[in-house]
Amino acid sequence: MKRYNIHGIFLGTGTSQGIPVIGCNCAVCTSSDLRDQRLRTAFYLNVDGVNFVIDTGPDFRQQMLTNKITKLDAVLVTHEHKDHLAGLDDIRPFNFMNFTAMPIYAEHRVADVIRKEFSYVFVEHKYPGVPMMDLHEITDEPFEFNGITIQPLRVLHMELPIYGFRIGQFAYITDASCIPDETMQLLEGVEVLVVNTLRYKPHYSHFCVSQSLEIVEKLKPKQAYFTHMSHDIGLYKDVYNTFPENVHLGYDGLQIDC
Repeated sequence: MKRYNIHGIFLGTGTSQGIPVIGCNCAVCTSSDLRDQRLRTAFYLNVDGVNFVIDTGPDFRQQMLTNKITKLDAVLVTHEHKDHLAGLDDIRPFNFMNFTAMPIYAEHRVADVIRKEFSYVFVEHKYPGVPMMDLHEITDEPFEFNGITIQPLRVLHMELPIYGFRIGQFAYITDASCIPDETMQLLEGVEVLVVNTLRYKPHYSHFCVSQSLEIVEKLKPKQAYFTHMSHDIGLYKDVYNTFPENVHLGYDGLQIDC
């Protein structure tokens, strides 16, 4: 597996409701610790100077502004749920800066959802100023973008097949409740792993803490980071140092290099 110089930023590490949750007065939702305040899950990657985001949820605009991201070359989409897709219209400033359509990579089912939910982008006679999207359909096979090889990783979100992604020594998986054996083989040798970890109690469509730790133990990455967490994960200050030395609780704005 080719190595790259990779810089990553956790743009959001929360579940579909984010943290704080509307109407909730629990200790996490009322915490003043910024590490407990989680936008919807997304990730930024700079790979040898090429800039990607994985997912564009409803907080996408805020995430770009907060992290001062002014260059974006492509979007990788894991699946079609709103907390991962709803902000896609906000690629428009990048269209205007780059004077080109934004390459968007998604599997066929998800691409069809994008064409439906953002239908005004794909009509023949477009309204002035709509986003420009260059939609590419992907499969289980690796593909290249600007010299960077990207390996889609098939995982299951309950019964819904979705994608994670591996780029060189880095892999990112969110919303999974099962990683098939063939995907575990594609993850062999990964050095930095990001994996969804909803809470301590088991859940029907997301990994819980014990399941994520089991995956880390099998793959043995140098570093692992948890993301897509609910308020049930607990306060960051109480939880972050309870894991093995190479396992970390992600938080919004956390930056990593590998």
